[in-house]
Amino acid sequence: MNPGGSTGAGGGVVAAVDLGATSGRVVLGHVDRDGVRLQHVARFANEPVTLPEGRGDGEGAVESAGGAGRVGLHWDVLGLWRSVTAGLAQALRDEPGVRSIGVDSWAVDYGLLRDGRLLGSPHHYRDERSAAGVEAVHAVVPPAELFARTGLQHLPFNTVFQLAADRAAGVLAPADRALLVPDLFSWWLTGVAATERTNASTTGLLSPATGEWDVELMSRLGLTPELFAPLVDPGASLGPLLPSVAAAIGAPASLGVTTVGSHDTASAVVAVPLTGDDAAYVSSGTWSLVGLELPSPLLGEDVRAAGFTNEGGVDGRVRFLKNVSGLWLLSESMRAWSRSGTSAAERSSDLASLLAEAAAVTRPVAVFDATDERFTPPGDMPARIEAWCVEHDVEPPRGRAETVRSILESLAAAYAATLRDAERLSGRALRTVHVVGGGSQNELLCQLTADRTGCTVLAGPVEATALGNVLVQARAAGFVRESLESLRALVRHSSSLVRYEPRTTAAPTSQRG
Repeated sequence: MNPGGSTGAGGGVVAAVDLGATSGRVVLGHVDRDGVRLQHVARFANEPVTLPEGRGDGEGAVESAGGAGRVGLHWDVLGLWRSVTAGLAQALRDEPGVRSIGVDSWAVDYGLLRDGRLLGSPHHYRDERSAAGVEAVHAVVPPAELFARTGLQHLPFNTVFQLAADRAAGVLAPADRALLVPDLFSWWLTGVAATERTNASTTGLLSPATGEWDVELMSRLGLTPELFAPLVDPGASLGPLLPSVAAAIGAPASLGVTTVGSHDTASAVVAVPLTGDDAAYVSSGTWSLVGLELPSPLLGEDVRAAGFTNEGGVDGRVRFLKNVSGLWLLSESMRAWSRSGTSAAERSSDLASLLAEAAAVTRPVAVFDATDERFTPPGDMPARIEAWCVEHDVEPPRGRAETVRSILESLAAAYAATLRDAERLSGRALRTVHVVGGGSQNELLCQLTADRTGCTVLAGPVEATALGNVLVQARAAGFVRESLESLRALVRHSSSLVRYEPRTTAAPTSQRG
């Protein structure tokens, strides 16, 4: 059935809500058996907010700004909701025949609810509170056992650690439901509480063997299993919009929400035009997700030692990958320079100009460990890079162009090291690396990745996450054929990919001492 009336048996239109860690967007996807076309409707910033979280004289009051209370980092989900609904309203004005809505976002973070009402602003994964949660979890479940049960790379902000920190702080006590960010937005849209499996696989509470919640693990950690919503697969219908939401955005009463790969990387991997077992991917944005698509998880101790993760993909595939720091290093450096510039020109440094200058650097630049946890929190990234170099007896980069070159060389080196480990652990031999997302537009990064991996790099599509979101909805609506390979063929047919071959020589770099 076509709720909007303007789709036909040969295709139709769906709306993707794609929430990234630095920005969000609402996109219309026009899909038929011959191709897919995206129409950008709205784009909006996603800026975290800081809130004082200290206590006063034993009465629970927040300390003054000059006190010693902790400052928490949170997501402005209410501002995002306003932007999402405004974007959907515009999408429906542009295309009244929208067939469904799908929501994806970054992973691991969640909102706590009681009786359907949000209890405070969800914490940002870069908030430092989760360190206490790591200690609490590992005191009960040692790291090796936790990996064997969940298949997840150890990251200090994994959901399980955040929940343990919240439990210790008494924050969980009043809550009767925890919903990951995309599921929270779907709840607000439909009134249906469900957790989509690809994102659930990032929590550290899902069994990779069964694809179900690990209730025994929850109980050992003092987490109430009833806190977590039932699991659903990508492509499931959550039902129609709430009447109040439909009225607010001008939607027909029958318009509903379809689950997609709600972890944005799961959606992005749907749109990676993979064609064989000799191909890997880098989903390059704020983070870089570097890995392979496998039919089943790899859970050996050698996998844990190498820092890999087994996350759920669409159609039961496994995203065998490693989280590597990404363009966050560059964006935080730009922010630091903008704050510290002594002139208007310095404060408004143009990224394109800096990238051109970085490409022209000929002297050796530092290659630092881009996975070092010191680079995770917000802050003065150039100063941290310099400090790392001093500690490791490596000459720090001189000036902004060399710092940019150092960042990109270090990311490419991290990609190459990760993919060598992926080959060793999976038994595959790689010839092609697909770079999708915002980083696919960074010509220097793509070329350096080809140079350091020795593989052909195919860059694009840029909007892989939105494409994957749209294609899963389109398949659920019957616009396109069923197999994941068919969806990827549609992406190849509809996208222009840029090819980078390894150069025999590249600019020298100063390696770690």
